[in-house]
Amino acid sequence: MLSSTKEYPPCKVVAEIGCNHMGNLEIAKELMKLAKDAGAQYAKFQKRCAKELLTPEQYSAPHPVPHNAYGATYGEHREFLEFSKEQHMALHAYGKEIGIEWATSVWDVTSAREMIEIPCEFLKVPSACNNHFDMLKVLRDEFNGDVHVSTGMTTKKEIEDVVQFFEATNQAKSRLIIYNCTSGYPVPFKDVCMLELVRLQEQYGNRIKEFAFSGHHLGIAIDIAAYTLGASWIERHFTKDRTWKGTDHAASLEPAGLGKMCRDLVATHQALSLKKTDILEIEDAQRNKLKYRKN
Repeated sequence: MLSSTKEYPPCKVVAEIGCNHMGNLEIAKELMKLAKDAGAQYAKFQKRCAKELLTPEQYSAPHPVPHNAYGATYGEHREFLEFSKEQHMALHAYGKEIGIEWATSVWDVTSAREMIEIPCEFLKVPSACNNHFDMLKVLRDEFNGDVHVSTGMTTKKEIEDVVQFFEATNQAKSRLIIYNCTSGYPVPFKDVCMLELVRLQEQYGNRIKEFAFSGHHLGIAIDIAAYTLGASWIERHFTKDRTWKGTDHAASLEPAGLGKMCRDLVATHQALSLKKTDILEIEDAQRNKLKYRKN
């Protein structure tokens, strides 16, 4: 929350590549390099086991947006976009090589168990699965890194349930990061509801490790507000070309947009301070030249 005594750490930026790689490992690597060059510290993907996550009816149903489909059914579409554990390990290694950290969201128990074998700083729980407590238990009890949880399409009670689940083993304060998020692609500004960050801090400021913002809006006009309101992490969907085939590209930032957002977050971090003296060194010459003296 805003306070003259608050110390603002540098904002950490997560480029959510997700499935914008279109099932191509080389495109995934290219997107990681573009994200790193733009100033992001993390490149994040997604991991699903479609047959575990989906019911047979969901698996066999057509994709709800046929022109974005990569398979004859929604299940086949999801399978096409999935990377194996070995491919994710290759992306993790590539990130180390070029200087950006790998991370991923996990959607089911199988995926969680596979991804915790990769030595990463954090794994993320998407809004759709933050009530999947079998999966949360794997992340809480079998994984050593931080656990990031998005709260789109989630009730206040459901958020409380997640926090209490980590508090039950005294791990919320040390490992749990909660994201303010609205689940929509893209989200109009009136539905971003960024003051939820303030409410989350009022309720959980002494109970969890950090707060974050996952934005599905267009452009970069409001991400600075999330940082100044207390989000230590900013996550934005990222692609090379918003016209590419797929659901998430239209709500993603391209390299130029991500670069400008990272630049602005760095500038904002530098600006969020109090004066060390009444008159700053940069003001001395102006004070000597301009300050009214006819007393």
